[in-house]
Amino acid sequence: MMKLFDAHCHLQDPRIYNQAPKVINTALENGILHFVVNGVSEKDWHLVKEMSENHPCLIPSFGLHPWFIMDRSPDWLTRLKEFFDANPSAAVGEIGLDKGPLAKSIDFTDQVEVFSQQLQLAREIRRPASVHCVHAFGDLLDIMHSIGPFPEGVILHSYLGSAEMVPEFAKLGVYFSFSGWLMEMTETKAKKMVKAVPFDRILLETDAPDALPKSNDSESVFLVDGDEKKVLNHPANIHFVLSYVASLLEMPKEELADISYKNAVRLFSYEGSKLQKGNENLQDAVVAE
Repeated sequence: MMKLFDAHCHLQDPRIYNQAPKVINTALENGILHFVVNGVSEKDWHLVKEMSENHPCLIPSFGLHPWFIMDRSPDWLTRLKEFFDANPSAAVGEIGLDKGPLAKSIDFTDQVEVFSQQLQLAREIRRPASVHCVHAFGDLLDIMHSIGPFPEGVILHSYLGSAEMVPEFAKLGVYFSFSGWLMEMTETKAKKMVKAVPFDRILLETDAPDALPKSNDSESVFLVDGDEKKVLNHPANIHFVLSYVASLLEMPKEELADISYKNAVRLFSYEGSKLQKGNENLQDAVVAE
């Protein structure tokens, strides 16, 4: 079975939180050995922490997403630092910048301040940072130039930027993570952009429960929002992201799975082979049940 690593998801999301143990087991059965679970506000950091303690396959990530900066407390940065002090394997994220329609009411100057503080923190504590960026790649590049480079890595999650910007970001230590959102681009543009990314900087993710890949395949795995009965994405659907990106790169999906898995393990696995071995044993146990 191919080994896969979901580099960005939100299993603490209230729409699926109660289903998380089953979601994780199903994903493990499908070869997804690790998940980076990204907090987005002070309200869910403790949930991410608890989930990572209960499930060794989860890597916690704590951050203040631009959509939620207006709800931050006066001591939010101190609280965030406390989570990193208590969780040496945690990454920084989800953080970012957003000039899209969903963030039109959120002051961009405020976004820049909050984002810059978190990006600087990531550099100081030597952790990778997972970044959300919508219609603000020029601003992002300027800020990263002012703070970076980032030897521990910065992940541009669900990357939908231009091919032309890839080399500039890569010089700063950026990894490019692809999700089902990639299928929203025209195939020509997506192919050009994906082919611009160095192989050692490619990651795969689901952004579950969002970014459900476009697929008519009967093997798609769905979740359902218990309140609104809406169909949601499952980490097991990373296989469709893998197949699509592999088709754009014109390479076997097994080869891309190996490349992306090794990239993610190198980037996120602070405990190295110990973490990797432990989760492979966990997968074996789940599959055997």
